[in-house]
Amino acid sequence: MELPNRGGFDFDNTKRNAFLEQHGAKLPFAKKTGTTICGVVFNGGVCLGADTRATEGPIVADKNCEKIHYIAPNIYCCGAGTAADTENATALISSKLALHRLSTGRPSRITTALTMLKQMLFKYQGHVSAALVLGGVDITGPQLHTIYPHGSTDQLPYVTMGSGSLAAMAVFEAKYKTGLTREEAIDLVHEAISSGIFNDLGSGSNVDITIITKDGVEIKRNYDTPNARKFKREKPYVFPPGTTPVLSKTITPLGQKVIVTEITAGDAMDLS
Repeated sequence: MELPNRGGFDFDNTKRNAFLEQHGAKLPFAKKTGTTICGVVFNGGVCLGADTRATEGPIVADKNCEKIHYIAPNIYCCGAGTAADTENATALISSKLALHRLSTGRPSRITTALTMLKQMLFKYQGHVSAALVLGGVDITGPQLHTIYPHGSTDQLPYVTMGSGSLAAMAVFEAKYKTGLTREEAIDLVHEAISSGIFNDLGSGSNVDITIITKDGVEIKRNYDTPNARKFKREKPYVFPPGTTPVLSKTITPLGQKVIVTEITAGDAMDLS
């Protein structure tokens, strides 16, 4: 008698994977992601920072990507992990919060964004690779949170995430103090991100900084560019027409694929 599936762990594929591996099959491995993101609370606001390198395994895919994502007018979020997951997770929650603001007529609360993000990530049990630093200012004052891919969260005065987080945390542990001013917070975040850039291979390129206060948001895109390219070609690459051969060419007139039907005023719609 076959017992019904009552849930729980299922190891049916374990023997299959071992058999395939014994016969030469190479099982896929997760690609290492690289990022340095951080945040710090200062008097009256939150300062977020991020590097701008996006990697694809050992390849630098983008030298100047944006890792500080908009959540609400008073809330921003740094993302580490898989770029598509961080961008889409933050965009989804940002959309939901916009609808919430329209429904309630009130500014978004940071705890609302935190709860929505952590519930979504927990639902996917870590398969959405998004490690986030959430910061903002609401009626309760400045707040700073970390959200791990499995849905656990922390609330701390200074946080770091990503592969360069240890280098950035070393700067925070050495130089953080209570009652930071705005300028001191910017300098501290700048130094922390720079530490990740120069000590972690997965982090690099430029430093982005975002400052959030009750008066508004200031985005300092490319606040520092310590790895600017020094050599520039005098002449760009020019490929003359015909460099890449055309192997085949097919032209299909749209008239054969599209049927246009004109409906005159007063004709009833066919509901059959």
